[in-house]
Amino acid sequence: MGAFERYLSIWVALAMAAGVALGVAAPGAFAHIAQWQWARVNLVVAALIWLMIYPMMLKVDPSCFRDVGKKPKGLALTLVVNWLVKPFSMAGLGVLFFQVVFAEVVPAAEAQQYIAGMVLLGVAPCTAMVFVWSHLTGGDANYTLVQVSINDIVLVFAFAPIAGLLLGVTDLQVPWDTLLASVVVFVVVPLSAGLLTHRWLRSHQGPAAIEALAARLKPTSMAGLLLTVVLLFGFQADTLIEQPGRVLLIAVPLLLQSYGIFALAYGLARWLRLPFEVAAPAALIGTSNFFELAVAVAISLFGLSSGAALATVVGVLIEVPVMLSLVRFANRTKRWFGPADSVT
Repeated sequence: MGAFERYLSIWVALAMAAGVALGVAAPGAFAHIAQWQWARVNLVVAALIWLMIYPMMLKVDPSCFRDVGKKPKGLALTLVVNWLVKPFSMAGLGVLFFQVVFAEVVPAAEAQQYIAGMVLLGVAPCTAMVFVWSHLTGGDANYTLVQVSINDIVLVFAFAPIAGLLLGVTDLQVPWDTLLASVVVFVVVPLSAGLLTHRWLRSHQGPAAIEALAARLKPTSMAGLLLTVVLLFGFQADTLIEQPGRVLLIAVPLLLQSYGIFALAYGLARWLRLPFEVAAPAALIGTSNFFELAVAVAISLFGLSSGAALATVVGVLIEVPVMLSLVRFANRTKRWFGPADSVT
């Protein structure tokens, strides 16, 4: 690991500060960039995420889906944590903190809004950034792709019923354009580019050329991560400056949820004796969120200036630093897990 990667958390902290400073100094520029959207997916952020995940997509073997049935444990873990645990634990923490712990400092109407935003985050597991976290832990690119793909299929059918149940909303409308656009932008496009490059390099220069290109692109991937952080914090600079107290209150249960879900998934992965290359991405998928979808639904249901929308935005802001801390922990505990050829 190079010096840059070793101090990545520091660089991210500086990027967060730079984003807030630039957002305050040039709000018009960030407002302009925020308008570059397709189905509420910001295209500038999408391009930066492509930079981050393209090196991992290079390593994907097109035949990986044929072996799914041979390695069910990692997939089962991801599905159980994402759909049977995470939404309900998020709702429970929301109720605990905003109806009990913070009941005297947060008005009841606002508390309900914050709980709703947390629920939407809990029912929207990650689609894009998980490839970055998997890459940083040396995860199995093929298996991560399969995990994300199956998760996306379940998301199509399970998001509305579970969110509607927990929110008490019977006519919840899923923004299908955002959901489908996100899958295309964050999975199909970079995966197609990676597969085409993989095939060409393998046939013309051999397998070693694929690893060499992925290694050369790693600095570009890290630059994409830092620029994404600058943009996300720049977009929300006003919120951070004007409502720091509310942001901190919302962040408390979100942090507990993130670390708690990771601990559960990572512990189960160790109990199931999964190899680290599968265990780390499986735990990180459950911890990370599909924030584009959560923010879009919060705005459509409750409005742009609602507490629900604010809660989903706080989820966006804490995600990168939290996930980097978990990546660091996973890499330090790699020895807890078995070799890559163990049964998964």
